[in-house]
Parts: sequence; structure tokens; C-alpha cells
Amino acid sequence: MNLAVKLTLAASGIFLFVGLIGGILKYRGIMTSPNHRAHPYIDIAHRASLLYSFAALVMAALLTFSPYSDPVQILITGVPLFFFSVAIAQYYRLGLEGKVTNQFKERNFNTTWGMLLLIVGELGGVGAIVWGFISTQFLG
Repeated sequence: MNLAVKLTLAASGIFLFVGLIGGILKYRGIMTSPNHRAHPYIDIAHRASLLYSFAALVMAALLTFSPYSDPVQILITGVPLFFFSVAIAQYYRLGLEGKVTNQFKERNFNTTWGMLLLIVGELGGVGAIVWGFISTQFLG
């Protein structure tokens, strides 16, 4: 197993663990709020962490068939994993601060350029991983 696969599997485990911690925060919010609901961004962070853990697991499985060199594999998996991590952290930050329920209400760097970078980084990295799998398993 190469380093890119190991890093991606480690990230999957970390996202899963962080998602489980988010479940505790969500439960705490449900039990302590007057309407018995967690803050929307705690709810989003909890779900995103769990979903990103499985996304990383799929990426790791696809990387095992990658035709790319180790440095390229680290790059194409590292970029999406970075943005997954940033998104999760942002959701938890917003939820724990409790000030905002819609981060897109006002335009700023994060909601414009940050989102553009996230879209390009995630689609580019995952697209390259999927293409590597398709090229080795169906075209090569």
C-alpha cells in the first residue's frame, strides 16, 4: 500500500472519528436547546464528517488502481482531503460560535473565491482519481 492510499485511509478514519464527536455535540444541542434541535451547522458538520469519511474510503480504493506516480497520487488525493477538512472545520466553527445559520448570506472571500477553489480542487482531484481507475481498469 503506497503513501497516498495510507494517507487517504487515515483521513477516512479521522473524518469518521470527528463525525462521531459531532454526534455528541449534536445530542448535547438537542438536549439543551428549547426547540430540541442542534445548531444547523453542528448538524451539517456531523453529517459532512461521516459522508467525507466514506468519500475518502472510496478514493483510497480507487487509488489502489492508479497509474500515476506516488507524488501525483498524493497531490490528487491531498487537495480534496484538504478541502474536506476545511469544510468540516468551518461547519464546526460556525456551529460552536452559534452566530450564523447561513454562511452564504453575505458575500466574502470564503463564499466566493473559497468556494471556487473548493469546487476546482475537489472535482479536479477526485476526477483524476476516477480517471486513473477507469484508464487502468477499462482502457488499459
